[in-house]
Amino acid sequence: MRNLFRIAALIIAFTAMPRCLHAHAGNDTVVSIVNFYPGTEIFELEGHTALRIQFPDGRDLAVSYGMFSFNEPNFVYRFVKGETDYWVAAIPWNYFTDGYMAHGRRIVEHRLNMDSSQKARLISLLTDNLRPENATYRYNYVRDNCATRPLGIIEKALGDSIILGNTGTMPEGEVSFRDIMRHYHRNYPWYQFGIDLALGSGIDLPLTNREKAFAPVVLDQQLTGATAGGRRLVSSTITLNDVPEDNAIAAPTPWYLTPLFVFTLWMLLVLMFTIRDIKRQRPSRWLDTILFGVYGVAGCVVFYLVTVSSHEATSPNWLVAWLNPLCFIAAIGIWIKRARKLVMWYQIANFAVILLLSAAWPFMRQSGNPAFIPLIVAELLRSGCYIYLTFHKKVHAEIAHR
Repeated sequence: MRNLFRIAALIIAFTAMPRCLHAHAGNDTVVSIVNFYPGTEIFELEGHTALRIQFPDGRDLAVSYGMFSFNEPNFVYRFVKGETDYWVAAIPWNYFTDGYMAHGRRIVEHRLNMDSSQKARLISLLTDNLRPENATYRYNYVRDNCATRPLGIIEKALGDSIILGNTGTMPEGEVSFRDIMRHYHRNYPWYQFGIDLALGSGIDLPLTNREKAFAPVVLDQQLTGATAGGRRLVSSTITLNDVPEDNAIAAPTPWYLTPLFVFTLWMLLVLMFTIRDIKRQRPSRWLDTILFGVYGVAGCVVFYLVTVSSHEATSPNWLVAWLNPLCFIAAIGIWIKRARKLVMWYQIANFAVILLLSAAWPFMRQSGNPAFIPLIVAELLRSGCYIYLTFHKKVHAEIAHR
């Protein structure tokens, strides 16, 4: 049903566009910024923002800058690479909101305080945006998205800067993109774990009040006290679907299924086998292959994001110091006799780098996920075990030779 709705919405969007192009704005035209509170999908967790244009002749359109399709060729690869092309569309209001209503998402409409000339300028700007040659834009998760675009085009139409008000649920003072993400992803710890893994220190910089508006739910709070040109931006606020703000989000992930708990169990398992390996004086090759192999695969993703992807703040990412493709040296080399010296040098370097990174981390800008700790400890255990057993074996061999 969800896919059918999306297809129908796209068809309606493109048939509705010509009608928007020939629209004329006057005092009776109502312009609103509408915020939709979070849904259950990962791309819905910060909500969504759209413009609503109500014309005197009865036409009622939503203008959304959040249109995308999973069915586009190589969508996942292009998204990871940072080639995230979204587009703007004008959609009949009732069709646009049906899905949000059906899923029980809170909808808040802020009617804007604009004169007829400002409304006419906005319609002209939207008309130009909706042209096929202009409709597609390079989406940026935190800098250029479905919330920042409507705000920017309203600002152009007003001919003045918008000064946003304070937030309600977010703490005032120094917060970062990551802080806001964590606030709204609190029921989705695996999703946040992935973000903390993939995105580096660039999303940990303190934000201006305007930059906080990248999240539609934060923008919704900020619009209440917003001003432009010395007067209030919003003339009235209407709650169109009066349900709790978190009505549509999923229940919290049980503690025993969170990354921190799962990886703590993994660390304890690694510790148990490491103790056994030291007692029997032989490393578990299959365990090192699994651990360093998995870390190597994850390291390839992190390394790709750091070196190739154009996504916001994927570089610098200091996690690449312990999570990188070099992990495959330990995963594969442990089975090859001629590679033992290479594996040994890798383990020594790896152990030293992780210790240095751990010592320096409190002084670095990048914020880590708590679930990284057991993963790092597990890697230290296996590197330390290999180093100890190799030196121990070498010492015993030298004693026996004497």
